[in-house]
Amino acid sequence: MSEHDKLPLLGQGFHFQDLQVGQRMRTYRRTVTEADLVNFISVTGMLEMIFIDAEGAASGIGGRPVPAALTYTLIEGFILQTMIQGTGLAMLELTQQVHKPVRVNDTIHAVVTVTGIRPTSKGNRAVVDSRVEVLNQRDELVMTYTAKRLLAGREG
Repeated sequence: MSEHDKLPLLGQGFHFQDLQVGQRMRTYRRTVTEADLVNFISVTGMLEMIFIDAEGAASGIGGRPVPAALTYTLIEGFILQTMIQGTGLAMLELTQQVHKPVRVNDTIHAVVTVTGIRPTSKGNRAVVDSRVEVLNQRDELVMTYTAKRLLAGREG
């Protein structure tokens, strides 16, 4: 182990012992861009008319709607980079509800509430449940989902 390995690691996520039921956190905000939409539908193959025809199919919704999967993955990116970076071991279960469309140029963020922590019988880890509320720039609820993740415990 080098001298540098003993320094605190920046960006380390929470170990399950650092969390409590009822604890709430918020993510950063992020504007969804046209490039986000184009890149996402291109890489996933979600070439649905509602996402690729700016004048036609999407006109009933208004604006340029984005797939709910894009909204979810942007928020999960925030969570991965912060709350569970280096401590997240697995996504075990996810249940999602979409309440309103997210469109290109909307700015989204989320509030994460820890709803359960159950240490496992071995391995210094726990199943951590959370409720994630995704809001737009007008603080309108656009999506909710519950996540069941396996998180590592602190060493020692």
